[in-house]
Amino acid sequence: MSIDTTTRSTTRNTSSPARRRVMAMSAAELRLLLRNKTALFMVLAMPLLLVGALSVVAEDVGINLGVYLAGTLIGFVLLFVVYYNLVTTYVARREELVLKRLRTSEARDREVMLAGAVPSLAIAAAQIVLGVLGAVLLLDMGAPVNPLLVIVAVIAGSAVFVLLALVSTVFTRTTELAQVTTMPLMIVCLLLSGLTFPLDFLPDVAAGAARLLPLTPIVELTQLGLAGAVGEADPVGFPATFSEAVIPFVVLVLWLYLGVYGVRRWFRWDPRA
Repeated sequence: MSIDTTTRSTTRNTSSPARRRVMAMSAAELRLLLRNKTALFMVLAMPLLLVGALSVVAEDVGINLGVYLAGTLIGFVLLFVVYYNLVTTYVARREELVLKRLRTSEARDREVMLAGAVPSLAIAAAQIVLGVLGAVLLLDMGAPVNPLLVIVAVIAGSAVFVLLALVSTVFTRTTELAQVTTMPLMIVCLLLSGLTFPLDFLPDVAAGAARLLPLTPIVELTQLGLAGAVGEADPVGFPATFSEAVIPFVVLVLWLYLGVYGVRRWFRWDPRA
């Protein structure tokens, strides 16, 4: 009993300072974000504007408007609020030597990385929750068929795009170049992930390749969780959504593995020469 009690006490004592360090660094990062009007616009307004502009597509392809807008919002939030914003954030802190100074403090590497992402993740979570609730209450979407799949898609998808943002800093020398270096991934994901139109519209080979993109499994899991169907497929019930989710879930786990490997292998803490 005494050994177990001591172990639990030690765990709490070691985790509490880490939590305080992460929260303190996250609060500082949030203040910097609120002062940056351009970044704030990209984080708060851009996903909503793009979703509104693409809402007419739902009627053209026969998708439920609420399902389409909720799923599209999740995709745009992950791309703009999480991925793009974090690339510029990590690059700016690296070039300002902030990451290097934090690394020489008591904070561990993963704490520094997490702290930089917390404000963006919190804003992304708030936008997604409000978007899904709005679709349910205002657009007659109905209750999600399998909320667990939506939660898994959002949490795992957020982790994937945080990792991709960290990897993207490797070939992004300045914050200005982030607009260029992030563009290929963002354009490909926007066009070929099922976010703007169902992948069934593509040839089989192209659709198969598109399902390997990092955003595609998130879109598919979200659509399965919200409506029990992907694209124009016939809806399935709650139990069947799990079997339909196996392949996109495996692809998502693969991207998580590749992201972790890429960060450990290539992420740089020092400014680019």
